[in-house]
Amino acid sequence: MSGSQIYIGTPNGVILCVDQRKQDRITARYYTSYDTEPKHVESWVQLLFEMEKFFDDLQFPFSSTNNRSFKQLPPKRYHDGRKEKIMKDEELLRMHGDLGSFIIRVQHRQNSSWQGRITWVEKNQTMLFRSVWEMIKLMESALDSVSPPEEPEETLTWPETN
Repeated sequence: MSGSQIYIGTPNGVILCVDQRKQDRITARYYTSYDTEPKHVESWVQLLFEMEKFFDDLQFPFSSTNNRSFKQLPPKRYHDGRKEKIMKDEELLRMHGDLGSFIIRVQHRQNSSWQGRITWVEKNQTMLFRSVWEMIKLMESALDSVSPPEEPEETLTWPETN
């Protein structure tokens, strides 16, 4: 894609600022237009759950499938879907992480996953993703090029058998 990809362009745009990474864990914060304070996350899983809740609260993009669970879930109670933006896009775009910054634009929530585009701010590169897994792999590959993951202190191995 040519030209600058550094824009928000959607009401549910998220700026993810990754500050640290140790093995498969991250320390990051993310920003939305609807809050002046960052939300801090300590893992990819926590990020996904919080972003999913944000999309549900915003009702955008609307999920094409219902949540499934082993326990009885209370029915979702949506508000009127109209949240008021507090931060301008220009303010959001000033946020940066120590290791990397990403603009996440989820356009669809279909097939129990997300589809959209992600921009690696430092490189001004945008890629489309077809699933949550692919989105995380794209961010991990960007972070690998900046700061390779640390090796685990202890490596698990299979016991030798005779």
